Amino acid sequence: VQLQASGGGLVQPGGSLRLSCAASGFTLEYYVIGWFRQAPGKEREGVSCISSGDGDLYYADAVKGRFTISRNNAKNTVYLQMNSLAPEDTAVYYCATDKVVGSSCPIDIDNYRYWGQGTLVTVSS
Repeated sequence: VQLQASGGGLVQPGGSLRLSCAASGFTLEYYVIGWFRQAPGKEREGVSCISSGDGDLYYADAVKGRFTISRNNAKNTVYLQMNSLAPEDTAVYYCATDKVVGSSCPIDIDNYRYWGQGTLVTVSS
């Protein structure tokens, strides 16, 4: 079971990025996939998650209306489209899964068992 997060980079305030979370070793459409972020000196926080099938979506208040999570089952990949980025969005972004059939968003961070390596997003002028 592996998750590979990618798509981070440096972007100006107001800009956009799309993060990708590619899965290998399992079919991610059957499980909850969550996006988290950790800024320097801060705890890791939940950003968004998507349940299996056409299930529930969750967004943290800080990103509602700006971020969109989606899934491409053919590519076994979950995306996080991030628009109207602000400096406070600067963080390392991680994707993760609990890999439990039947669970749905949101779930506690302690229940995520498999994590990708993280991708750095820097929002700065």
